[in-house]
This record gives sequence, structure tokens and C-alpha cells, in this order.
Amino acid sequence: MSNNVLILAERAGDKLALVSSELCGIGRKLADEKGGSLVALLLGGAGTHELAKGIIALGADKVLAAESDILDGYTNAAYLKVIDAVLGEENPNILLVANTSMGRDVAPRLAFRHNACYAHDCTDLSIEDGKLAAIRPVHGGSAISHIRSKTDSLSIASTRAKALPLADIEEGREGEFMEIGVSVDADEIRMHFVEAKKVEAEGVRLEDAEIVVSGGRGLGGPENFEYLQELAKVLKAAVGASRAAVDAGWVPTPMQVGQTGKIVSPNLYIAVGISGAMQHMVGAGPSKNIVAINTDAEAPIFQRARYGIVGDYKKVIPALTEKCKELMDS
Repeated sequence: MSNNVLILAERAGDKLALVSSELCGIGRKLADEKGGSLVALLLGGAGTHELAKGIIALGADKVLAAESDILDGYTNAAYLKVIDAVLGEENPNILLVANTSMGRDVAPRLAFRHNACYAHDCTDLSIEDGKLAAIRPVHGGSAISHIRSKTDSLSIASTRAKALPLADIEEGREGEFMEIGVSVDADEIRMHFVEAKKVEAEGVRLEDAEIVVSGGRGLGGPENFEYLQELAKVLKAAVGASRAAVDAGWVPTPMQVGQTGKIVSPNLYIAVGISGAMQHMVGAGPSKNIVAINTDAEAPIFQRARYGIVGDYKKVIPALTEKCKELMDS
């Protein structure tokens, strides 16, 4: 077995997904610590070869590109067959995937097939005594687990989006590029990709926002999200919600932050009328700074917040919005 690190890069339409850069950044670090090379694999339909070449500038020593119509849209049978073949050929010590819908599907399957150790949803990775070590949140983010692989053979880890820094771009960097053949029989594919429907969001996308203003059951009704919309407009922020607000029908599902919603990691997360239940903090916990506004001084959210305001949001939010306007205009 080599000391190489293999990453499974991803496409986002006609661009490389940001998670590919995050994987390159941590993959480069681990490969250097292991004394091996960083190998990247990108699968997809037309245009994959050209996109894959850009991964070299992100730190990869070798890039493998599998381009085929059968890979245009994720199906686990097709993707797993290609990845399995690459694992057999490259024989890496570590495989890294992003904790995306694709990564969550392929990683445990590959771990089972290759009898590998698997760490899920990691926020940091390192090498300890020659083995892969990981940091990952547990119990809804209320505790941190430090784990280490038991084996010297293949270890697999998935990384949480936006938890790791992007790789530095080094234009003109040289590396090996290889197009790999795809020998997947269409009859082997039981699940077929039909189409992808993208939900168009107004303003800043929740997942990409540097500032998120979220509301919960404490707002009292859907009309009161206007308070948050006004503040978000001033701060150029995205608006989110707790599951309670979504289940009540106050806001649409794409706005939900939490275990069954979206995971966000903005620089600033303003939680308004949100109690801070474990399920919500799974999604909001990675935020760099949390500001909680709640009438209940005993709400769990205050245990996770850097700043807390005990009071009526109908008084706090307008005053905060006005002050932010003044600061933004000055």
C-alpha cells in the first residue's frame, strides 16, 4: 500500500465544487505528513476532463478524470464501479470525500467493500503515529470526538462542508493528468438519473452566506419573519429557520437549518426565537459566532452563543437593524 491520499472531487455544474478545493487543502496536508502524493479523481459527463485539469493548481500531484455520459448525474452503481477500479489501481492509504449527498452514499459502501475504517462528517484531520486521526462533532455538536484509525491499510473520511479552508491556488503548477476509461454496462445500472431541479433562491444562498439570520417558533407567526428579512437586507445576509417554523408552515423547507435541514457555517449566525435544541445546533453549530435573541434566559441556545440578548425581538431587531444601517452608511 502506498502513502498516497486520494480525494473524490466533485462538480457543481460547469465548475469544480468548492468542496473539491477544501478536500485538496486537507489532502495536501495529509499527503505531506505521510510522505506520499495527493491524487484526485473527478467523475462526470461532458467537460469533466477540462475541469479536472484545474485540480492540479489546487495542490494535486496526479489527477484522474473519468468522463462518460453514464456518469452525467450521480448513480451509485456506476460511480462505485469506477472508484473501486481506481482504489485497486492507486492503492491509497487514505480516501477523502466531502460530506455531500454523493459522499454520504459512496463512503460507507466503499468502507464496507474494502474493510476500511471510516470517519464521518469530520471538521479536522491529521496523522497520528502514521494513522489517520479525525475530529468530529457528536451529540448535536455539544461534544467533540477525537478518533483514530485502527488499521495501517485504507482509511476513509468524509469532511464537513466549510469546516476546512480552501486550498491555495498555484497557477502554473505542474502535475500528472490522466484520462481513465469507463467500462460500465448500462444493464448494470438499476437506478437512473433523470434530472436535477435547482431551487432558485432570492438574495444570498443560505449555504454560502457569511451572515445568517434565523427565526424559530418564538417569532409567533409567519408574518414576523419580515423583521428578519429587513435585518438581513441591511446585512446582506441569508434568512434561515428552525424546523419548528418550517413544520408550522411559516416558511418553505429550503430555509431550514438543522439535522434534517442545511448545515451552515457563517461568520455570524443570529438566532431569533430559537431555543437551541440539539437537532438545530447540528446545522448551526459550525457557525463562527452565534448571537442569540430570546425571551427565555434559560434557553439552551445561550450556552452556545458568544453573545446573548434576553428580550423581546420585536424591540431588539428593529433597534439592531437601525443601528446596522447607520454603521453601514458611515
